[in-house]
Amino acid sequence: MSATQPAQPKVTERDARQVAEAAREQDWHKPSFAKELFLGRFRLDLIHPHPQPADEDVRRGEAFLARLRAFCETAIDGPRIEREARIPDETVRGLKELGALGMKIDPKYGGLGLTQVYYNKALALVGSVSPAIGALLSAHQSIGVPQPLKMFGTQEQKEAFLPRCATTAISAFLLTEPDVGSDPARLATTAVPDGDAYILDGVKLWTTNGVVADLLVVMARVPASENHRGGITAFVVEADSPGITVEHRNAFMGLRGLENGVTRFHRVRVPSSQRIGAEGSGLKIALTTLNTGRLSLPAMCVGAGKWCLKIAREWSGVREQWGRPVARHEAVGAKISFIAATTFALEAVVDLASQMADEDRNDIRIEAALAKLYGSEMAWLMADDLVQIRGGRGFETAESLAARGERAVPAEQLLRDLRINRIFEGSTEIMHLLIAREAVDAHLSVAGDLIDPDKDLGDKARAGARAAGFYARWLPKLATGAGQVPGSYREFHPAGHPDLSAHLRHVERSARKLARSTFYAMSRWQGRMETKQGFLGRIVDIGAELFAMSAACVRAEHLRATGDHGREAYQLADAFCRQSRIRVEELFARLWSNTDDLDRKVVAAVLSGSYTWLEEGVLDPSGDGLWIADAAPGASTRENVHRPFR
Repeated sequence: MSATQPAQPKVTERDARQVAEAAREQDWHKPSFAKELFLGRFRLDLIHPHPQPADEDVRRGEAFLARLRAFCETAIDGPRIEREARIPDETVRGLKELGALGMKIDPKYGGLGLTQVYYNKALALVGSVSPAIGALLSAHQSIGVPQPLKMFGTQEQKEAFLPRCATTAISAFLLTEPDVGSDPARLATTAVPDGDAYILDGVKLWTTNGVVADLLVVMARVPASENHRGGITAFVVEADSPGITVEHRNAFMGLRGLENGVTRFHRVRVPSSQRIGAEGSGLKIALTTLNTGRLSLPAMCVGAGKWCLKIAREWSGVREQWGRPVARHEAVGAKISFIAATTFALEAVVDLASQMADEDRNDIRIEAALAKLYGSEMAWLMADDLVQIRGGRGFETAESLAARGERAVPAEQLLRDLRINRIFEGSTEIMHLLIAREAVDAHLSVAGDLIDPDKDLGDKARAGARAAGFYARWLPKLATGAGQVPGSYREFHPAGHPDLSAHLRHVERSARKLARSTFYAMSRWQGRMETKQGFLGRIVDIGAELFAMSAACVRAEHLRATGDHGREAYQLADAFCRQSRIRVEELFARLWSNTDDLDRKVVAAVLSGSYTWLEEGVLDPSGDGLWIADAAPGASTRENVHRPFR
């Protein structure tokens, strides 16, 4: 191995931005509650009354959940998976027989045809027993072969691959490379046209399911040439094709049963008939697939929250300190209240976004992204609070607890397993930027040329005229609204229940304030706005809180109207909104009062070596080696550890 860092493709910041922008869905053909929220328009009518699934969807979904629950109770050994760091073959066989590989696949291809709502409920259930199995099923169906083929595949491709995916074949999604994370402009894996096929060369990292997969979705760069437009392109690839080597099975701090590895392609021949979509459309396919695919991750976070609440309730009611149960001590009680209220709100967010995805009448790209962002962050906080509530027992492993005669509660495992969710399928930082880009889309569509250094004076003049017209109509609407009218949203204040209408009025006022803050920032920073990642992150976090409050209130009213724990739901929604409003007030204050500028100076000094004296007095236990492994194309020199389930 080379002792120096391998050379990588040189990509400028502008190149990277252009690639990402070209992959975005440029148009909005359907309404979006979250998009309107960021524009200062509180469109409650888009989510209230709460959308409902069809009776047949409920019947089919509940029937499968009953079968899945029985399987989870009798055939999944979560501690064994954690201990052995692998899912037993017989467990996967059982899941296949149950139809779990085809939950989202149309029945005409052998799948179950479940809605997004029930698919999410299934993932939350199985993930509560084994997060590794939840990840296996989610990676297979949410981002693996079934979803992109459903949306972009030809009829021939669907007939060839979907029946296999529904019954026997596990799939994986391969985009990330050793030096390519959220910046696809640096993608180095190539697919060179060769007659009626393409020749794949390259290395893919963190290939969830890649170690055991039968089918792969691979993103590779096709060089532009005569009759080939080129660009990042998606392919379905047989995992046992000659030239494919799984060189390493990765091990992580959590999700120990995760079959995630490093996959090398060397002169792998893939028929042109297995290309998904047109050349150059691969990244757009990946991002579009993730629009609804991201909902599976927060669904499992909901399951984690439910389990945290159960353990916190049971443990804190029997554990006594200073003469009373610890739950009765305010410091612990506040954590329990946070877990309960947040679990209710997070389930409201996921169910609402999922039902809207099933109905397909709203554009939910922002809602799904917010659900992923908010769910991963809040689940981590809930798990951390559970560990704190459990004290030393929270830090102790379930196996150790059982060995000394106590209940085997895997709280520390949950904390480890959940940590990856803040990185999976777009890190929190990337999600902030992705959502922020969508949130300011309306502004950039009318005024983007004004801040684009490559536009000439004529373009800027026309953009100025468009912007003047847009803001003349838009800005006055941000001055007043229903949030300032007492009695607005009165249906959310039924007799004998907490007043949720006050929280919705707060959401409406805050949405307008959020839009004004965004406009002011764009006016102030113009082209430098995209570098203000701290500001943009807070803007998105405010939007996430407002979305969660809205979903919680709508869900509470729906449960009240249907007679399903309505009073308790109102209490939980009220508690969540009060907690959320405090966070929103803090975020608004931090938009303009923060240490962002000072932080940049400190970072510059750190990178220049000014503070190396601060690092003295410790030893670095890290081993030798490159920061990023050499991923130069070529034949593999390692043993193939590909291990399909049998």
